[in-house]
Amino acid sequence: MEFAVINTGGKQYKVSAGDSLKIEKIVGDFKVGDKIVFDQVMLVEGSKGTQVGTPTVTGAKVQATLSEIGRNKTVTVIKYKQKSRYFKKNGHRQPWFKVTIDSIK
Repeated sequence: MEFAVINTGGKQYKVSAGDSLKIEKIVGDFKVGDKIVFDQVMLVEGSKGTQVGTPTVTGAKVQATLSEIGRNKTVTVIKYKQKSRYFKKNGHRQPWFKVTIDSIK
């Protein structure tokens, strides 16, 4: 079974062809159905053996298709200091992409 470890959004993911995973939103103008190429590949395991990068494997790429764009549930952020009438309340919704891995090259 061929798999790779990619780095995106400050996290590392073990992926293989056909996998579907939620990742952090990538900066840029993307729409559902767009092709995404991950070039920060840390490790590739395949028929040719294991290639470990220092820190990345040169020439290795993982191609994926953007299948869904969404946002998580609201997280409430509260700042409060007692006896000083200080109270701040904010909400945050983290955006994410759902991608399907097409191939590992």
